[in-house]
Order: sequence, then structure tokens, then C-alpha cells
Amino acid sequence: MQATSPQLDPGPILQTAFSFWSSKVLLTAVELDVFTKLADRRITGAELGAELDLHPRAISDFFDALVAMRFLEREGDGPSAKYFNTAAGAVYLDRGQPRYVGGILVMLNARLFKFWHNLPEALRTGRPQNEIRDGQKGMFEELYDELPRLEQFLGAMTGLSRINFEAFAAKFDFSRFKTLCDIGGATGLLSIEVAKAHPYLRCISFDLPQVEPIARGHIAAAGFSDRVGTASGDFFKDPLPKADIITMGMILHDWNLERKMHLIRAAYDALPAGGALVAIEALIDDARRENVFGLLMSLNMLIEFGDAFDYSGADFRKWCEEVGFTRFEVIHLAGASSAAIAYK
Repeated sequence: MQATSPQLDPGPILQTAFSFWSSKVLLTAVELDVFTKLADRRITGAELGAELDLHPRAISDFFDALVAMRFLEREGDGPSAKYFNTAAGAVYLDRGQPRYVGGILVMLNARLFKFWHNLPEALRTGRPQNEIRDGQKGMFEELYDELPRLEQFLGAMTGLSRINFEAFAAKFDFSRFKTLCDIGGATGLLSIEVAKAHPYLRCISFDLPQVEPIARGHIAAAGFSDRVGTASGDFFKDPLPKADIITMGMILHDWNLERKMHLIRAAYDALPAGGALVAIEALIDDARRENVFGLLMSLNMLIEFGDAFDYSGADFRKWCEEVGFTRFEVIHLAGASSAAIAYK
């Protein structure tokens, strides 16, 4: 008699296949400001639904789905039950909190959710599937034309980046260095976090001229104008400011290989002997088997830009060796992200 094989579990397949349901529930909750409306309150579903202008049919399913997904808490059962934020939701999803990360979730919902529907076409053609597909301007062109949208985008990226920049400030050995320049510095967050942790360092946040006033405002609000300066220019046309450390937080993955190499060479030219280039990304593991988020981010770069892509620590080392860097390391930061470091 032939032995029966163990029953295989289709659960992971089905969970992934249906995961867009749960994603859309969370993204919609952030778009509707569910977590911000709750803040530190405990209120019934009917009360919260009325504040959000929800139809009575939708209220219990929507909020209870968020409870089951562990994004909301609920005290009691039935119509009198009261909903409130989880500890994580109170910190990261309430718009009024300094560590709010919802900005990137709003952008995911408004832009990327629909663009990812066209992944099959991106895989077949290698062409972007964002606004360009419909004859509109590309993401960066559109953003830099409209200051309110630019500020919204920079705020979204700030929420996403903060935990990695804090980890970098804590884990990297800055003791041999005196100056740092963050390329594509946006609101100046990386420079602020490094200056906060290392009082002897002077930092510069470098970005396009449209961004410089925004960065100055954030730096001043954080109280670091005495040690964090700004500079503006186009990093594909202008020399980079000279510094002992040059950082690029989620910058290299936006570009094709030719432009990646341009930025690495520009960093090499701006660094002194012994200086360091630091790329902070969702680095793909060298074997390309483990970092799911890094691989999905690279697919997102295909959808956004076509020929842009994410990369591994080994890729970064190869490119930097070609330019002349001599020593390398990778430091894990938080979640899927790491710092790839090349020393001149």
C-alpha cells in the first residue's frame, strides 16, 4: 500500500493572494484619519463612524476588521463597545504625533495601489506604470512643480526614514569624522538625527533649490541651525559638497546603473582619504532569497521609473570598487533596511 503524503497547507498561498484586502483596509483607515480621530479617546463605533461620515452598514465590519488585524483595540462587545488605539497606532498612525508614519501610507493609497495593478505590463515592457503611462509628468517633475505636494511627499518620506536614520546615528562609528553631507537630504532629517547624537559633528543637507527652504524650516524647528546647514544644487550636474562622510538615504535605488555610478563617483571625488560613502536602503540580501521588502521595493522602482532598481550589499561593493573605494561593510539598521558603507 502506498503511504499517503502529509497534507500540504495552502494557507500561505491564500493569505498572500488576499492580502490586498487587509492592505486596503489599513490604508483606508489612515486616509480617513481613524487613528487621529481616536487619539487618546475611547468611543463607540457609532460615534466614531458618525465623525468619519460612514454608512451604518460599514461601521462594525470596518472597525472590527481593524481590531482583528491588531491595528485597533476594542473594550467590550456589541453596540456599546468602545474602540481605541493600540500602543503602536497611537505612536505611528496618529497624525498629531511626532513619529507619525501615515504620510507614506496615504501616498501608497493615493498613487501606488492603482499603479501596481499594471505590474504585468511593467514586467513585459520594462516601462514605468505611473503617471507617465497616461502622458502626464513623472513623479519627481510633478512634485517639484508644486510646493504643497512636494512638502507632503517630503513629510511622507520623513516618517518612513526616521527609524533608519536614528539607527544609523546610533550604530555607525562617527568618532574619526568631523563633517557629514547628506545628499538628497529632503527635510534634513538624517543630518538632524546625526547632529543630535554626535554634538561634535557638523552636517550639511544637500538637495535641489526648491527643497532648501523646507529643510531650513525643519532644521530650525528642531533647534539645530547652528550645526546643520543646507546647500542646494543638482547632484547630476554639480559637484557634491566636500565632507568626511557622504550619505545617501534611499537615493541610489531611484536610478539606473549609469546614474548610480555617476553618484558614486561624485561621492568619491568629494571625500577625503579615509572618508566614507553611506547608502541607506532596503538592501537586498546577497543571495536574493530573504529580503522580501527589498525585492518588492525594486519592483516598485520598475513601476515608478522603469530602469531604476534596488540592489544588494555585494552589488554596492562591486560598483564602489570600480570607482576606487577600498574597504566595505554593511550595518543592519531596522526592519528590512541597512547601511552599505564604502571607505576611500
